Amino acid sequence: MLAALGLLDGRRATTHWRQADELAQLHPQVRVQADVLHIADGPVWTSAGITAGVDLALSLVETDLGAECARRVARELVVFLHRSGGQAQFSTSLRTPVTTHARLRELMESVQADPAAPHTVDSMARAVALSSRQLTRLFQQELATTPARWLELVRLDHAKQLLLDGHSVTESAQLSGFGSDETLRRAFWRHLHTTPSDYRDHFATSSGTDVGAKPLSSEV
Repeated sequence: MLAALGLLDGRRATTHWRQADELAQLHPQVRVQADVLHIADGPVWTSAGITAGVDLALSLVETDLGAECARRVARELVVFLHRSGGQAQFSTSLRTPVTTHARLRELMESVQADPAAPHTVDSMARAVALSSRQLTRLFQQELATTPARWLELVRLDHAKQLLLDGHSVTESAQLSGFGSDETLRRAFWRHLHTTPSDYRDHFATSSGTDVGAKPLSSEV
């Protein structure tokens, strides 16, 4: 609504990650930033969704009344005053468009079925009888990305699920094809602006944990 009224023209703004691409396409004059929870540009504040609206409201309180007041409000609501990372950690990393190219689709299905295999751009190109340059051009035409970036996102999605299934960071790195903890951490930070451990702590099931043992003060 703000964009349709022209109130976001030339301004930075955000919305829920599912609608960020649509907002950018419908209103190219808006500088959409899809990986933030909320953002202020002049007198206009936007957030990524309902819960992110709480983050925005706390930021407004902090701006108007100071950090101590905002901390008191956060404690009362039992929420973080500032959440780490952006909304990319909540989204599906691999939002690849559907391709009608038969050989490329077969390649993608094969890689997704076994992301830990020693895939490279060269090996993927050989699998579809193309040169690396031709494969890169095909990925750009069909998916608007590169083979290397797509492969990293496939492995990242797999690593995220492994972490949530209870695997350690080291196991997740090895089973997803990243190989080392450090490589996995770099990928997490590059795409999600958080660490594997923090991601697991925030999104893993609380089943079997002693929630009552966690002090209230740690929530803020």
